[in-house]
Amino acid sequence: MSDRVTKAANEVTLIVFACEAGMGSSLMGANQLKKLVKKANLGVTVVHAPVQQIPDHADVVVTHRGLAAQARIKAPGAAVVAFDMFFNDPAVLGLVDKLKAGQPIASEL
Repeated sequence: MSDRVTKAANEVTLIVFACEAGMGSSLMGANQLKKLVKKANLGVTVVHAPVQQIPDHADVVVTHRGLAAQARIKAPGAAVVAFDMFFNDPAVLGLVDKLKAGQPIASEL
């Protein structure tokens, strides 16, 4: 299994903001991503879920760098975008920019 999954922008219908188990900062980060996606009129659903409960039909998983390996195992068909900061992280902002521009979303190696 390769860790590198790429999704065309027009294939992305579900983004999962995955956390370890709690609500706190990750829920706020998910809400920020929802607002960015809505403002960009992308027509993409963003949900928040623990990393062990990522839906099978997730196209992109956004998760903290420390959980990226678990996310790749749980969602092998999804592009995994890892971030370092829960708010205004360049990886998350870049995801929205790429989707707006119609660019593919690729997992990091």
